[in-house]
Amino acid sequence: MDLMKLVEQSFSENKAASYPKFKAGDTITVTYKIKEGDKFRLQNFRGVVIQICGATPFTRTFTVRKVSGGIGVERIFPYESPFIDSIELNKVGKVRRARIFYLRKLSGKKARIKEKKFAGKSE
Repeated sequence: MDLMKLVEQSFSENKAASYPKFKAGDTITVTYKIKEGDKFRLQNFRGVVIQICGATPFTRTFTVRKVSGGIGVERIFPYESPFIDSIELNKVGKVRRARIFYLRKLSGKKARIKEKKFAGKSE
């Protein structure tokens, strides 16, 4: 098992260390590189993190859900993907579960997630 960890660390670009810490319920924007022919373009995917799976960064994935045109769209991103350009944390949600699949059944105002209030922040 130690040999596997050694190999994983040698192939690591350690790009995931620059990502912000996020969890289920947070709203994030993932900027993803898409190859079209011989060109690359960047596409933003903004949504709520439904779940984070995996123990090591190499097997870890996270699922992001957004509603586009009244239809729910989910996308699974590998954490160590070379196609992820950046991840931006937009809102910190307040949820009591690690996997919020119940969000799939909700629509409209019921599908909103409360935003976490920070103590000591005065504006």
